[in-house]
Amino acid sequence: MDHDKYRSYLHEEGEKNTKWRFGAPPNYDVVNKLFEEGRTKIWPPGSLEEKVQNLVKTWEMEMFNKSNFDDNKSVDLNKYTVSLNGRKAVNLDEKRKLGGGYNFFLQTSLPEKLRVYNPAEETADSSHVAFTTAFPSGHWGYMEGPFKGHAPTGEIVELFGMSIFELDDQMKIVKIEFFFDRGELLGGLVKGGASSTEEAVSSCPFLRNTG
Repeated sequence: MDHDKYRSYLHEEGEKNTKWRFGAPPNYDVVNKLFEEGRTKIWPPGSLEEKVQNLVKTWEMEMFNKSNFDDNKSVDLNKYTVSLNGRKAVNLDEKRKLGGGYNFFLQTSLPEKLRVYNPAEETADSSHVAFTTAFPSGHWGYMEGPFKGHAPTGEIVELFGMSIFELDDQMKIVKIEFFFDRGELLGGLVKGGASSTEEAVSSCPFLRNTG
């Protein structure tokens, strides 16, 4: 049986009826290899740090790959909320109404004409396409593909911030608070010039149908 050394609830027996967003469990072989090559810390087996690392990876895997909320086993579905930069916390249903996917992390009060990435017009699917095009390996590191009409830079895209995970006595996540500057991420993605006139136009939030 397949096994991912960093993520739970992926290949275990309890996942045989899980509904996967893309039809099958994701394969993290390439992502794990890149992670191991680029990480700056290797935590001792069984340490608190390793548990936190693997919990976050499991949470991310479930949030982005499982279609049904009931299949998410890393969180307490009745209590779970997530917030960004002190904004109002939302539950899973409310997060989905914001577009799901990466949209929650890129909410902004900027006027629409100033938005490089407009979460109001993106969906979970369109945001997934945008970021997996920029990072085709599936690992957030070097920008190897275009983003919203901007050419790939081949440079590492870094983002600094913090998050606070609150767990219950069953080690289920009940609350997450994220703090970071979305502009720091997007700035690294738009450093490249327009990859083509056609791509630049198609990425315009006023001309593009993101349906």
